[in-house]
Amino acid sequence: MRKAWIWATAVAGAGLAFVMVLVVGVYLVAGNMANGVGGGTKALAKGSVPAAYATLVQKWGNMCSAINPALLAAQLYQESGFNPRAQSAAAAQGIAQFIPGTWATHGVDGNGDGRRDVWDPADAIPSAAAYDCELAKYVKDVPGDPTHNMLAAYNAGAYAVIKYGGVPPYKETQNYVRIITSLEKSFAAPVGRVSPSEQAAGAIYYAQKKLGTPYLWGGDGTAADGGRFDCSGLTKAAYESVGIELPRVANDQYNAGPHPSRDELLPGDLVFFSDDLTNSRAIRHVGIYVGGGYMIDAPRTGAVIRFDPIDTPDYFGATRVTEDGAKALPTNV
Repeated sequence: MRKAWIWATAVAGAGLAFVMVLVVGVYLVAGNMANGVGGGTKALAKGSVPAAYATLVQKWGNMCSAINPALLAAQLYQESGFNPRAQSAAAAQGIAQFIPGTWATHGVDGNGDGRRDVWDPADAIPSAAAYDCELAKYVKDVPGDPTHNMLAAYNAGAYAVIKYGGVPPYKETQNYVRIITSLEKSFAAPVGRVSPSEQAAGAIYYAQKKLGTPYLWGGDGTAADGGRFDCSGLTKAAYESVGIELPRVANDQYNAGPHPSRDELLPGDLVFFSDDLTNSRAIRHVGIYVGGGYMIDAPRTGAVIRFDPIDTPDYFGATRVTEDGAKALPTNV
């Protein structure tokens, strides 16, 4: 299964002062919210799963107690980036990346059309859930967390989990369990306020120093780019300056942590924009929230890095970046 992812320059000075106040204030807010509750629920976060598959993931993600829709979504994202035509060099196929032998044994006819089609998400998603639940049964008597043991069995086989009495001492397997359980948080709708990022102020500080810099499509701020950025290049560099490595494109950056609601936004949150508000894979723009309904962003060719309002019809949502969430993101989706 597993693959072997300006405002005009005249007002910039006032904006800088505003942001610097927020850079200090974000830590005060963080202290006041130290008792915030992280997200973990069976409800999927808004748009985190493409609309075409969200109902399937929600339904089949509740198939047994070892899984939930957010966990199933994390597996599908990590395996294929929700691409139903994905195929790996190891011959893993479809949205759930079944290898032919595993599909022959564990594929199910999820939509009841009389066929088991690995390329059809209506079959492959139920099959992934059913396979997870079958593995959970195999290792149900093993000590430890049932979900962790199931994920370990998915990666290394049930025999290894039984042999070692839990997640086996294989680096790949331990990383797989960590990655999926971290990614799960970015697909789950939070049940309360999520903890603020300790690196948020540093990311804002970096971005505000780039105000007035011309936009460059594909720009990463390197010398070869003349220090210029596009939208996700700026957010990536801002968080890289505080030790958090984000993926390059905006729709993957959305999965770097849990998703606060609009009225829960804090400075440093990434804010996203899309023409399809049901599908995070369609996100086309990202900025760094600074408070007061504004973000710093690199908007488009011909513009400069500047302050822009976030309350527009194409506002999609936000992500509170976490180190664990960012580390879990695949680079090949």
